[in-house]
Amino acid sequence: MGQAVHKKAIDAEERNIILIDKIYKSFEALEETLGKLQLEEPLFITYMAKKSFADSVFAQIQHHHEKTKIEKFMN
Repeated sequence: MGQAVHKKAIDAEERNIILIDKIYKSFEALEETLGKLQLEEPLFITYMAKKSFADSVFAQIQHHHEKTKIEKFMN
C-alpha cells in the first residue's frame, strides 16, 4: 500500500508541474501579445503577475525542500 501512496504523490507532483508550465506559458503568450499591441500598462501588470507567480512557486519548492530535510533528520 505504501507504493500506491507514493505513486499517487508522484502523479500529483507531475500534474502540478504540467499545470505550472501551462500557466507560465500563458503569461509568456500574454506578454508577447500585449507587447505587439504596445499596451504598456497591461504588459507591466502581466510581467509583475508572472514574477509573483514564479516567486510563489519557488517559495513553495523551497518550503517543501526544507520540510523534507527536517523530516529526514527527525527519522
